[in-house]
Amino acid sequence: MLSVLKQINQFEISAWLPTNGPLADKVQELNIPVINYSTHTLDGKLKPPEALEELRPLLKQHSPDLLHANSLSMSRLLGAIADELSIPTTGHLRDIMKLSRKAINDVNQNQKLIAVSQATADFHIQQGLSPDKVSVIHNGVDLDQFQPREKGPLRQELGLLDSAILIGTVGQICLRKGHDLLPKVATQLDCEGNHIHFCLVGERYSTKQESIDFDAAIDTGYESLGLSSHAHRLGFRDDIPLLLNEFDLLFHPARQEPLGRVLLEAAASGCPIVATNIGGTSEIVEHNQSALLFPVDDAETAAQHIQRVLTDADFSKKLASAARHRMKDHFQVNQAAERLAEFWKSQLLYDITPN
Repeated sequence: MLSVLKQINQFEISAWLPTNGPLADKVQELNIPVINYSTHTLDGKLKPPEALEELRPLLKQHSPDLLHANSLSMSRLLGAIADELSIPTTGHLRDIMKLSRKAINDVNQNQKLIAVSQATADFHIQQGLSPDKVSVIHNGVDLDQFQPREKGPLRQELGLLDSAILIGTVGQICLRKGHDLLPKVATQLDCEGNHIHFCLVGERYSTKQESIDFDAAIDTGYESLGLSSHAHRLGFRDDIPLLLNEFDLLFHPARQEPLGRVLLEAAASGCPIVATNIGGTSEIVEHNQSALLFPVDDAETAAQHIQRVLTDADFSKKLASAARHRMKDHFQVNQAAERLAEFWKSQLLYDITPN
């Protein structure tokens, strides 16, 4: 969203969020004013709907012409009081998750909604969301920030040969991202003979026991196969644009994916993609044309796809080139910004078109 906001100049935008934290710092770097507001308590729990009363003095003080909720949870909270406000409210649906009837009803009270993919829109419509409320606006990617480059020093950083093959996986470590498939795929590849290494970029944020166990099972899975030396945890990294140039392939085994940001970034970076055919992924790339897609949890097919990309250099280049062109045609960040600006303009109570 930040990369999109810096492309929009038709509006005076302010961000209502906690002023202490890295997000606020990044927003302020874009010269966007930050208004201190939080929907969560200090211990990270979501505040009850009554806490939205805190919005009223902010609305009176700043008099916005439109209020946009930038998440599914905030769309629900804002929808609960939308009919009491004198301005349009819109929301962003970035998640695929089951909602109660009450939650769907609250989300429906917003004037209009954006879904990040048709798959996300369809999922919520099947739950009861009003179809005429939802517009699909895909996220965009900065093609200057994410672009093909020469490989850098990652192999040296990991103590590997220059000839080592790196398979990268990027994302928060959690059940829906399917990281437990990594060792199952590794066992079907000749990692030793082909010098194949798996790099996992990301951290686990959930403190639930099932999440802790899931995280630990990734390591024990490699250990049980004798492949621990071929698995590398890179943790949180702020150099994703450069890392994607280091990988010979991006492997994305998600079990749920509204519209994977890392898939956009990998496609823009010229990194070949093997991913599950789930959610909005097929709206980003097309199987056998700009990526290879496999059914959820199908380690055998995933390994076959990886093997094909790693052994057929011409095909790999074809996939990467087609994916990069697809980003140019539809997923550029300025295109997403234009679509978002037009969406907001259409919801205002007056016309802001210049004379």
